[in-house]
Amino acid sequence: MQQRTADDRGGREKRSLEQGRRRYIGELGQQVMQLKRLSREPDTNISKDTARRFYRLAHTIKGSAPMFGYSRLGSIAEKLVLYWEWASEDPPTLPDGTDVVQQFKASLSPSMPLLEQLELEADIGARELEPDRSQRRPRKSLFPASGERLLIIDDDDALRSYLARRLTLDGYVVDEASDVAAAERSLRERTYHLITLDLMMHPGNGYELFEFLKEDPTLKWTPLIVLSGREDVNDKIRRFHLGADDYVTKPFQYDELNARIYSLLKRNRMFEQMAFRDPLTGVYNRRFFDHQVMAELQRVSRFPSPISLAFIDIDRFKSINDTHGHRVGDLVLQGLAHLLQNHLKPTDLLARFGGEEFVIVLPGSSGSDAKKAVEAILQQTHEGRVAQNEGQSFHITFSAGVSEWIPGMTVEEWIRRSDEAMYEAKQSGRNRVVLFTGSASIEEGPDPAVVRRKVVIADDDRILRSILVAKLKHLPVDFIEAADGEEAYRALLGQPVDLCILDGMMPRLSGYAMLERMRDNRTRPEGTKVMILSGRGRDEDISRGLELGADDYMNKPFSMVELELKVKELLGL
Repeated sequence: MQQRTADDRGGREKRSLEQGRRRYIGELGQQVMQLKRLSREPDTNISKDTARRFYRLAHTIKGSAPMFGYSRLGSIAEKLVLYWEWASEDPPTLPDGTDVVQQFKASLSPSMPLLEQLELEADIGARELEPDRSQRRPRKSLFPASGERLLIIDDDDALRSYLARRLTLDGYVVDEASDVAAAERSLRERTYHLITLDLMMHPGNGYELFEFLKEDPTLKWTPLIVLSGREDVNDKIRRFHLGADDYVTKPFQYDELNARIYSLLKRNRMFEQMAFRDPLTGVYNRRFFDHQVMAELQRVSRFPSPISLAFIDIDRFKSINDTHGHRVGDLVLQGLAHLLQNHLKPTDLLARFGGEEFVIVLPGSSGSDAKKAVEAILQQTHEGRVAQNEGQSFHITFSAGVSEWIPGMTVEEWIRRSDEAMYEAKQSGRNRVVLFTGSASIEEGPDPAVVRRKVVIADDDRILRSILVAKLKHLPVDFIEAADGEEAYRALLGQPVDLCILDGMMPRLSGYAMLERMRDNRTRPEGTKVMILSGRGRDEDISRGLELGADDYMNKPFSMVELELKVKELLGL
């Protein structure tokens, strides 16, 4: 009985506090409006009474806000009070040679940012007191969030906090960063669906982070909204050239920013579905796997940790198609994909490799850990159906091979080892998972069946040439090195070449001049691709290279992972 009485009393106190907070927030909104009206008074209306009203309103907020749990509001009002303390005396305490109007303006200047912060805090307070969705009349949100993770990068504490809290209320998971260093730490530790970036920050500036984001292949496709106080058209154009996906000028309405965030995320989901998803199963496709596996290995090279790959093949899938038709085969593929997705960690990468084959990249998992994870999924196939059609249930098993990545191993070798282990599982009776334990050396002799390509690397920097050769030597490629443009030009005319990587600025003959000569003399061999490397990222340099016939362009310094991806694309590997 006593417990129930205490619970009732606690409930009444909670309701009373909430009612009080609601009433206070309503009054606070009125007080902020009065402060803003006072701040806009013309000089002819400014008097000691005007200043005193300003002081009293700020003083009231300072004293009452903390009583209702709004400590940030109290802190902001306390700063305001300090600027208007002079108006509390009668007559007001004025510096020598200063009248009320002059002192009013002097106090108002530092007060305006604080008034903006008060308004933001009042807005947040009102939204936080909205009834739970379950208690209010259902309404469809114009911009429904799906729990995407956002990163807000801004050195304006008030604006950053406001945006984070508003976006959290709207259903996003939001992290904050106040400077470049904090942003880079967050970007290394987590994956984000969208980033907002203020370019004018201190210490450091947003431009540094801009380059960091767009040079990293794991981040460059993340949607980026630039927030800026500059309205210059040329400035906006420059941001888009640098890689911004959208641009919002401060001050802005929150609803506009929210709409832009929603639109970008929706567009990205659609693009991802079209470009990177297998249309039948909904899991990632081979194209995305090829890109993302390189990004994962680059991450491992920066922050060493185990990573493993599983290669899965459905047992006797051909007989399912032959006996029951391709419709049932498709249902089985969808069912297995769903089963795999439901039993993998969020950080694991699942892709359909082709036909009835799936691959899984398991970051943070050793070979033995990955084997146990895949065996647990195989056990699930024993316990239930993966598909049903016209009342008939279909049960399957699969064979899988697992291998752990070893530093220095190529992706091709990694996949080959997992495939070999899967084949061993098939040969051993199917319906099992095998961990690769072979002793094959990472460095293997060339496969005579593979057609090797010829690549000319022309750069007067000998060290850079050697780095490029070392990073690309695992590809089926033979290299010709050239120290200047003339040497590269002779090599290009003397034998068939598949790709020519040219430094834009070289002695004797620059990369641009070499392209120009080949165009004017019509001496460029048919089928030869050209990539320009340049230390200058100016738009006119890029345009010049492409106009002269370059197939691709990269700025120095560049990501070796991205370079390899571009080389493979140009060579059709």
